[in-house]
Amino acid sequence: VLAEVIKAFGAPENAQRMEEARDNACNDMGKMLQFLLPVATQIQQDVIKAYGFSSDGEGVLKFARLIKSYESQDPEIASMSGKLKAMFLPPMTLPPHGAGSGGVAAS
Repeated sequence: VLAEVIKAFGAPENAQRMEEARDNACNDMGKMLQFLLPVATQIQQDVIKAYGFSSDGEGVLKFARLIKSYESQDPEIASMSGKLKAMFLPPMTLPPHGAGSGGVAAS
């Protein structure tokens, strides 16, 4: 199922939908949640509903939890899960730590 989900993201129409959502988000995390996540969720729903998962957000969450539970047992699943996440989660970069960044103030 995971391989089919990854394949679905590579389908030309879905790749275009994801690219448009990415462009709309402009690397802003809030906008990613607003534009990219719903498209990614819909693509996954379209695949996993054929395997008994509900075709709503809860079905996608159950699918994600199931994949997570197998990641530590199967390196291939862990690898595919990483590929899937990379398709719709931006690479996380930590903000630079400087004075006034909300850390503990030195006295």
